Order: sequence, then C-alpha cells, then structure tokens
Amino acid sequence: MFGGIGMWELLLILVIALVVFGPGKLPDVGRALGKSIHEFKKATTTVTEEEPPKRIVEKTDVKEES
Repeated sequence: MFGGIGMWELLLILVIALVVFGPGKLPDVGRALGKSIHEFKKATTTVTEEEPPKRIVEKTDVKEES
C-alpha cells in the first residue's frame, strides 16, 4: 500500500494519533503535516531545477623573465 505499510499498520498509526492529539486537533495536525510535505517537495524541485554554479576562471598574464 504505502511503501511496505499494510492496512493494519496504517490503522494502528491513526488510532495512536487520535489518542495522542484528540479528535479536535487531529485535522489541524494533518493539515500542518500536509503543508509541510508540500513545501518540502516544492523546495526540492526548485533546487534541482536551478543551474549548477558556473565556474569563473580568471586569466592572469604571466611574463617569463629571460
């Protein structure tokens, strides 16, 4: 289902979250988690779309002394 998590494991996680946060706060916690995942995905895609930094090579005049 979700990367190796079966139906019973998912149900257990949801029950534990309901007990810990309560029915009033659970939608707010889910909303905050969803927003943070969305922002993380957005940040990782913008990093991969940027161009790699260009390498600046300065030429110096080297005079040979004879």
